[in-house]
Amino acid sequence: MSSNVLAVFTKDNLDTYLKELAKEFRKLNGAAVHAEIILIGGAAILANYGFRDMTTDVDAVIHATSYMKDAINRVGDKFDLPNGWLNSDFTRTSSYSAKLDEISVYYKTYSNVLNIRTVSAEYLIAMKLQSGRKYKNDLSDIIGILSEHQKLGHPITLEAISSAVVTLYGSWHDIPNYSRDFIEKVMHNNNYEQLYRSILWQEKLAREMLIDFNSNHDDAVVESNADDILASLKRKIK
Repeated sequence: MSSNVLAVFTKDNLDTYLKELAKEFRKLNGAAVHAEIILIGGAAILANYGFRDMTTDVDAVIHATSYMKDAINRVGDKFDLPNGWLNSDFTRTSSYSAKLDEISVYYKTYSNVLNIRTVSAEYLIAMKLQSGRKYKNDLSDIIGILSEHQKLGHPITLEAISSAVVTLYGSWHDIPNYSRDFIEKVMHNNNYEQLYRSILWQEKLAREMLIDFNSNHDDAVVESNADDILASLKRKIK
């Protein structure tokens, strides 16, 4: 039975788990049936960039037969991963868009049956803006992506990000106001590395504040109230 303890996923071990997943799926389903998984969030960051070392969950869009669930569980049992270590829960959040199938890009194929796709830079940023969680890595991930593309000599423009937002969500209407202000300020900052460290520290502090609050309030924090609770805690500190 898979563990309920949080796992740490790195670029290397994620590759191992996906290889094993493909093998298990092929055993269950045969060589003629293919599956497709679109990695998003932290897993897509790990696959495409070097500024993050790990993530604690693997969010994805999964297109496969029902045997995929069994394959996921088998890999989880083999490596003592948490239940649902690979999941599509995010498809029930505001960050999800049906357009992800269209805009995703090819990454790798395992065992000739499992095609892995990811999400490219401007679309990842759009999704991070949509979620805009100050206690996760949403904001630091945005800066990390911008920084890596700037170093490569292929800077991402605000126009490209705006186009991605419109493609995924129709308009900027549902993007949180904080996220809108954040991206405008960030795009006018030339020192991404310093800003990255600063935002990363702020996210860590916010996460610790919520964990401490949760431990004293019977796990009262959920994603829908986390920002309000965090804002209240910060006001008390001030």
